[in-house]
This record gives sequence, structure tokens and C-alpha cells, in this order.
Amino acid sequence: MPVPITSLSITSPAFAHQTEIPREYTCDGSDRSPPLVWSGVPPGTRSLALIVHDPDVPDPKAPQRIWVHWVLYDIPPSATGLPEAVAPAALPPGTKEGRNDWGRTGYGGPCPPIGRHRYFHRLYALDTVLSLGQATKTRLEQAMAGHILGEAELIGTYQRGR
Repeated sequence: MPVPITSLSITSPAFAHQTEIPREYTCDGSDRSPPLVWSGVPPGTRSLALIVHDPDVPDPKAPQRIWVHWVLYDIPPSATGLPEAVAPAALPPGTKEGRNDWGRTGYGGPCPPIGRHRYFHRLYALDTVLSLGQATKTRLEQAMAGHILGEAELIGTYQRGR
């Protein structure tokens, strides 16, 4: 089912769409989450979800898998973003953290083994609260199916050792 076109948007004061993510938000810096801001949450939204992933693993010239950096869901629709280096206790009330591909909850910043990778920050507006426990990206996407009211995307890039 196609996602409806909405005014939902996601940005970061730390980097613009399609530009480099600053080092401090990567494994080469302090590996803290970047600040994120969103707006245009569609009417009827009961929760938001955020998935941050890298589709260019291990090499952008020959990608073999998607690497999941952050999974958040059940974010209240009244939330307008996340502060830099957000701690679990500082997440908007009710927000759940899923497991990333390091096998833990929370943010894991860009750390590409080779080349310049893209990091997709996808925000979803949902017509339901999911209450999944500690979900993975795959489990979250399955649960979101048929419940997406809107979607927004912010892409940043990063390359190590330049």
C-alpha cells in the first residue's frame, strides 16, 4: 500500500540532507546521537517510529546488507524531535528502543569499513501504538505495515579516515 503524501519532515541542526554527518556523531568521534527535529505530523497519528540504517554495508560499490544503527518506536505524536546525545531516560515519555545490529539498544553511529556510506533517518507517523517490547527493525517494519500515515527521510553520509 503506498504511503500517503503528507507534510511530515525530519531535519537535523547538525547536518543538512545529503551532506556529511559531523565526526562527533560517529565511531570516530564521541558516537553520540545527532539532534533531530520533525514537524508536520499528520492528523490521526497515535505514535511515531524512527529507524536509522546504512544500506551500503560493507562497501557502497558492492553492498551486501543493511546495517541498523537505531530503532525507536511508540514515540508520542506530540514530540517534535530528539536532543543531541539523547539518553534513554530523556526520550519522550512512552518511547521504546529496539535492538540495533550491534545487538544492543540505543544509538550506534556511522562507522563504515570502506568508502562513503549513506545513513537514512526514516521517521514514520503511525495510526497506532505498537507496544512491541524490544523489537528489531524487521519486527518493527512488520508491525507498522498497514499503519503508516506518513513518512519522512533525512540522509547523511560519512567516510572514515579522510
